Amino acid sequence: MTTQTKALDAPLKITNQHLWVSLAVIATFVAFITIGLNHNPDNSYGWMSLLPTALVLVFALTTHRTVEALFSGAIAGVLMLNPTEAVEQIVGISMDVMMDETIAWIILVCGLMGGLIAVLEKGGSILSFSNLLVTKVKSRRQSMLMTFVLGIVIFIDDYLNAIAISSSMKKVTDGYQISREKLAYLVDSTAAPICIIVPISTWAIFFSSLLEANGVAETGKGIHTYIEAIPYMAYGWVTLIIVLLVAMEKLPDLGAMKTAEQRARGGQVRPDNATDIDLGDKVEAHSNSTMGLINFLAPMVVLVAASWYFGIDLLAGVFVALIFTFCFYGVQRLIPMNAMFEAVYDGIKVMLLPLATVIGGFMLKNVNDSLGVTQYVIETVSPYLSAQYFPAIIFLITGGLVFATASSWGVFAVAMPIVLPLGAQLGVPLHLTVAALLSASAAGSHSCFFSDSTVLSAQGSGCTAMQHATTQFPYALIGIVATALFFLAVA
Repeated sequence: MTTQTKALDAPLKITNQHLWVSLAVIATFVAFITIGLNHNPDNSYGWMSLLPTALVLVFALTTHRTVEALFSGAIAGVLMLNPTEAVEQIVGISMDVMMDETIAWIILVCGLMGGLIAVLEKGGSILSFSNLLVTKVKSRRQSMLMTFVLGIVIFIDDYLNAIAISSSMKKVTDGYQISREKLAYLVDSTAAPICIIVPISTWAIFFSSLLEANGVAETGKGIHTYIEAIPYMAYGWVTLIIVLLVAMEKLPDLGAMKTAEQRARGGQVRPDNATDIDLGDKVEAHSNSTMGLINFLAPMVVLVAASWYFGIDLLAGVFVALIFTFCFYGVQRLIPMNAMFEAVYDGIKVMLLPLATVIGGFMLKNVNDSLGVTQYVIETVSPYLSAQYFPAIIFLITGGLVFATASSWGVFAVAMPIVLPLGAQLGVPLHLTVAALLSASAAGSHSCFFSDSTVLSAQGSGCTAMQHATTQFPYALIGIVATALFFLAVA
């Protein structure tokens, strides 16, 4: 009998820890069922609307299981809403989320971006680009500064930033024993925080349309209102300074980042339980270094140009870039056509976990919307607001909502109709209110352990979302405190 067979035949050992965890889970869901059965449908849920999100945070921080935490929170919220029809409701929410236009866009973009990066990996193009950077970079500091610069250059979309830069910089930072968690921090900190202060990004397009929809900007003039607020979007500017100081090694490693860097200096740059794209056969750089560089840069240029041409739509851009790459590599006979298709499938597979995290986050958002979380929180603090404290409090409150729900865009579709008129009533300048909301959006997304930019930066860099989030949080917290103080000073 083999060792494996013996292991299978051995009785399952249930420890006291397993027993207590199981009892805690059962008790938690019983509590949510009880709340649901005793709740009057005519009344709001009040403070109890925060309980599913609290469950998610406790679950994730305790187990480091992000996807499971999100789905548990969504199920708990459904039990509060209607425990007698919980199964039908969770199925309905799942179908609503999967048919949502935004989710469909994210699934296609992330899957195809993963496929494109895998094709570039398979063709040796990323390795060629990394080899070139290795010859130019002479120190740890320079490798981090290079990551920082690339993050600023690729500003059009935070998804593109998170996936492309992390994939191309891994070999460079690995060579200087920089942890994958620090690479993920450098990449993530030049994603959403930078996108909000650039008026030609996906974030600017979305939020300027929201400003027009809420009547604070005339049709076609939303981008002008957005641009007026950019100098006051403090979180983006503060984060830019912090990540530059980290890259220059002027700001020390803090908290979990210090532990990660000590591990990397010991020879293990990639943390446990993390994976990279596995393309099977050993990948080699192009024999002609110049052609290898072109093979990497040409698809990237096409991706950015096509996204720009189609109204800053990354989905259109990645479709065009994939078609171009297939033709470009095919003409060179760089790799067989079948190998390119297989690489696309491998890239899509790698993105399944991040996509599951984003889908779980949208399900939680759907439940929170039904519970009225955003309205409850904003309406609760509204009586205590004054013009002097309004920008800082709105920044902290809405940033907390984004952190709790991972919905950096969805929260503001709900919050803007409440916050913008309230700010006008208090006499707060519009540019300060808009800047506080945009700063909150970036801060919440940047610090949340299950936001789309967090999970994509982590996946591209080769660490888990929780490993990335825990190492990044001290720096995000510095940015949050500094931004709050800024709004207190300028109000």
